[in-house]
Amino acid sequence: MRSIAIVAAKEIQEGLRNRWVLATTLLLAALALSLTFLGSAPTGNVGAGALDVVVVSLSSLSIFLLPLIALLISHDAVVGEMERGTMILLLSYPVGRGQVILGKFVGHLLILAFATLIGYGAAGVALSLTGAATLTASWLAFGAMLGTSIMLGAVFVAIGYLISSLVRDRGTAAGLSIGVWLIMVLVFDMALLGFLVVDQGRTISGTTLNALLFFNPTDLYRLTNLTGFNVSQFSGMAGLAGTTHPGLTALLLGLGAWIVVPLSLAMLSFSRREL
Repeated sequence: MRSIAIVAAKEIQEGLRNRWVLATTLLLAALALSLTFLGSAPTGNVGAGALDVVVVSLSSLSIFLLPLIALLISHDAVVGEMERGTMILLLSYPVGRGQVILGKFVGHLLILAFATLIGYGAAGVALSLTGAATLTASWLAFGAMLGTSIMLGAVFVAIGYLISSLVRDRGTAAGLSIGVWLIMVLVFDMALLGFLVVDQGRTISGTTLNALLFFNPTDLYRLTNLTGFNVSQFSGMAGLAGTTHPGLTALLLGLGAWIVVPLSLAMLSFSRREL
């Protein structure tokens, strides 16, 4: 554990030195505050709580932004250090390859968690200062959104580590990372929607659709926040919440599996890789 903590601290120091922490926090805070004050303006007319609209808005934003940030900070975690020659120096200390991966993962995850909590938390604080009436259930949904956003970031950090442990140069890692982001954030849902329109319910049942959604962590995140915490009526997913919903526990377990499996494969790949 001490070796993992040391490697994690090294990644955090590098993140501070490279301004990753500051840049990510400011970006998330700026977008969150913009969505809070602009997106919650019509809540009195539509009967939605201001914080509920913030949860829906930030959840939609996170699907696009957090995976991209996570991949940007993790795609060269292994291959970048190998190209610079620092990986050999790091492994010359009494630390195992698995501990290197875990330490780096923890460090990057803490950077992303800090940026998410401060950036998105600023939206909650700002909304509180306006004096808007907010239900306890809405605050619970907001807290759950923060937690699952960190989980979504962890998924793509783990995927970034898997990519970085498999490729031979940083350029390839960057290209594959962008490709993964495009597929999981845009292409997968568009292809699935197109297939559903063509199928017209003849082949894909609700159970089959549930299973297909588990192949994309962004869909699990979307369902968890937009149908799992009483904000589905404000997100346009009320029908989905009532008919096609795998259950909150299953969704969270699915997100957890998307963290563990890529990270385990990254550790396995790195353990077999020649330096």
